[in-house]
Amino acid sequence: MAGSSLSPELLPAAQALFGPRLPLASRYVELLATDGVLRGLIGPREAPRLWDRHLLNCAAVAELISPAATVVDVGSGAGLPGIVLAVARPDISVILVETLARRTSFLEEAVSELGLTEQVSVVRGRAEEQVGLIAADVVTARAVAPLDRLAGWCLPLAAVGGRLLALKGASAAEEIAEHAVAVARLGGGTPVVHQCGVGLIEPATTVVEIVREREVVPKTARPSKRASRGGRRR
Repeated sequence: MAGSSLSPELLPAAQALFGPRLPLASRYVELLATDGVLRGLIGPREAPRLWDRHLLNCAAVAELISPAATVVDVGSGAGLPGIVLAVARPDISVILVETLARRTSFLEEAVSELGLTEQVSVVRGRAEEQVGLIAADVVTARAVAPLDRLAGWCLPLAAVGGRLLALKGASAAEEIAEHAVAVARLGGGTPVVHQCGVGLIEPATTVVEIVREREVVPKTARPSKRASRGGRRR
C-alpha cells in the first residue's frame, strides 16, 4: 500500500533493529497495511506511520529481552509488539494472547505467511485463563489500560523473577506514582522506567518494567460463624 514503505530517513534505524530480517519486517508491514486495515485492526490513517509509530517503536523493546527468552504478548491485537519482537529476535519464543476471533485469525495467518510457526504461537483467550498454563520470562503489553490493571493481567503469567514490560507514553511516571501500591500487592517490585532505542528512534520508546518478585495466593473467603457451626440454628 502506498505510504507504508520504509523512508530513507528511517532505514538506518530499521537496519539496526531488524538486521538481516528487515525484509521480513517489510513483509509484515505490507500485511498490516492491507489485510490489517481491511479487517479493522489498523486504522487507515496509521498505514503511512507503520514504520515509525509501530514497527520501530516496538522493535526497540528487544534490547530489554534476554537471549532465548520466552515472551508472552498480552492483548496482542495485530501482533504489536509480539510479532515485531519475534522478527527482530529470532532467538526468542513468543506466545500471542488475544481474545477476539478476528484478531487471532489475522495473527495465525500472519505467523504462517512470515514463516514464524516454529517461533510464534497464537492463543485465543483472556490472560486470566492462561494463569497456571504459562510461566514466561517476559510478558509484554502495549495496551492503553492503567498500570494496575495491566499488572493484574500480566504479572501472573510471568515466572517469579520474570518481568512485565509495558509500553507506555509520557504519563508513565505518573502512573507509577499512582499505582505502585497496587503493583506491590500483586507481587510486583518497584516499577522502573526505561527509554529504549535512544539514538536510533525519536522519540524513544517508554517502557515500564516490573519484576514479579513473589507469587500472590488469592485470598479465600472466611467461613461465617454459622457455617463453622454446621449451619445449625440456636
